[in-house]
Amino acid sequence: VQLVESGGGLVQPRGSLRLSCAASGFSFSAYTMSWYRQAPGKEREMVARISSGGDLRNYADSVKDRFTISRDNAKNTVYLQMNSLKPDDTAVYYCHVVLRYIANWGQGTQVTVSS
Repeated sequence: VQLVESGGGLVQPRGSLRLSCAASGFSFSAYTMSWYRQAPGKEREMVARISSGGDLRNYADSVKDRFTISRDNAKNTVYLQMNSLKPDDTAVYYCHVVLRYIANWGQGTQVTVSS
């Protein structure tokens, strides 16, 4: 199983970024995928989740109406579109999937929101 995130970087407040997670080693289209984040000194938290077919999505209250999760099962990729970014969104963002009760994580991508 491999999850490779990309798209992080430094962005100004109110800016946008699009994260990608390329997955391999499992039947991507059969599994719910999630994005988590972890800020310095804080616990890792779920940001967004999308069902295998893409029809069901859940978001943390802190990102609702600003972030959008999507997936392309033909490309084995899940995305996180982040708009209206705030300094509190600064964190390492991780791609996540549970396979046979085992959590799998990518290496993470740093997002820094600062002027």
